[in-house]
Amino acid sequence: MPTPQQPPRAAVPWYREVGRARWKAFFAAWLGYVLDGFDFVLITLVLTEIGDEFGLDTVAAAGLVSGAFITRWLGGAVLGAVGDRFGRRTAMTASITLYAGATFACGFAWDYTSLFTARLLIGMGMAGEYGASATYVLESWPARFRSRAGAFLISGFSLGSVAAAECYKWVVPALGWRWMFYLGLAPLAVALWVRRSLPETEQWRAAVGERAAAPSPFRPLFATPLRAVGNTVVTAVATAALFGVFTPVGAGAVPELAVVGGVALVALAVQLGGARGWVLYLSLSATVFVAFLYSWPLQALLPTYLKTELHYDAGQVADVLYFAGFGTMAGCWLAGFAGDRFGARRAYASTLLVSLVFVFPVFAVADHLVPLGVLLFVLQGLSTGVSGLLPRYLGGHFATEGRGAGLGFTYNVGALGGAVAPVLGARLAEGRSLGGALAGLTFAGTLLVVVLVGGDVPGRLHRLRNPDAPRDHLAAERGAAADGTAAPGAAEGAAPGAAPPFG
Repeated sequence: MPTPQQPPRAAVPWYREVGRARWKAFFAAWLGYVLDGFDFVLITLVLTEIGDEFGLDTVAAAGLVSGAFITRWLGGAVLGAVGDRFGRRTAMTASITLYAGATFACGFAWDYTSLFTARLLIGMGMAGEYGASATYVLESWPARFRSRAGAFLISGFSLGSVAAAECYKWVVPALGWRWMFYLGLAPLAVALWVRRSLPETEQWRAAVGERAAAPSPFRPLFATPLRAVGNTVVTAVATAALFGVFTPVGAGAVPELAVVGGVALVALAVQLGGARGWVLYLSLSATVFVAFLYSWPLQALLPTYLKTELHYDAGQVADVLYFAGFGTMAGCWLAGFAGDRFGARRAYASTLLVSLVFVFPVFAVADHLVPLGVLLFVLQGLSTGVSGLLPRYLGGHFATEGRGAGLGFTYNVGALGGAVAPVLGARLAEGRSLGGALAGLTFAGTLLVVVLVGGDVPGRLHRLRNPDAPRDHLAAERGAAADGTAAPGAAEGAAPGAAPPFG
């Protein structure tokens, strides 16, 4: 006699499947991104006030935004390597302490050079925060929710930017621009308290923590005494060249210094990537560089555009930035679900393609605050918000043992596009409107990223040299356990029935 069939068990909602412990880990990392957004965006809000006090033109003031990008490549590589060798949690704590302390120091700046120097330290700390927090969350969450994890994490930056805009409206008119930087230190204690008892990720412990020898991602750079000395010199040359490019020190030799700095970074990337990975390192760095070129002109110079060309007051600027910030946040959330459903690469490229429709209309509504805010909400959601998939997209190219250094180096070398973007936008605006320059740069950069990501250019180039290379190290493994951890001996691939992670 047949046994009555049991009714199917109700599916567990995805947010419960993640579990309380993973949500706590996520919150600790996300809070760091909130502080990251606050500390970084506030410089764009007070550029005009700083320029007035120190007597700076628009290009020199935009260089202060660029300053935090100059040292990102070094901070990303060093703190990424710390995360690979000593654990993601250690790197997270070190990075947030560095950039919050440097933000506080900005409030005591007495001239352009001292403020620029503090911005260099902020860049190093923020670079480490991006790599350490992203790898921590990606490795903590179940594999099939990792696009969601990375995109939700990036949304914290947007909330921080909105909080900075609110503080700007009330603090600067009453107390001056320096107090914006003093406030950036206050939440540090909260973030450190939340992170004090975080467990290390199971994936890192299994791949690294339980082994006798921890990985040393910088070993290729210091394999011999001669190579160690040579690469120390190369690192110093790269830093000095980039400093010259983005400060008056290098006036008259910017093209030459840019070439020297670029060659030095390529030399380091080739060595870190090795014979099998150097093409991947270079192509991912180039992709991120262009991604910053399309997104950061608008992010960095939007307050300047609103105040100088549209003549908005502090309250109106804050109102517009609310639309932009919450649009970016909503875009991150949407990108997370889309990435898990359709694959990170496909969702990223498709959403960027749609965003092109809204680029020029944003700068066509000059004196209409609400339509401008709505258009910015949509544009930032589709363009900047979808970049929440970058941690998932980049992290999948690296194995656990080298993910922190690989993601940290490629992302933050590429982030030099963010250093170029505001200065380039300001240069293009000389003799023409700033709005027109920002629109053209955003449109061209977005279209190029669609080609690079949508065509899987970095992955294809890497597989030309390494045909057996996995398409995605972060993909769910066949036979994975219900909690997202891999079953012993499982081969890498997409989860049964799931969309390919990279399309």
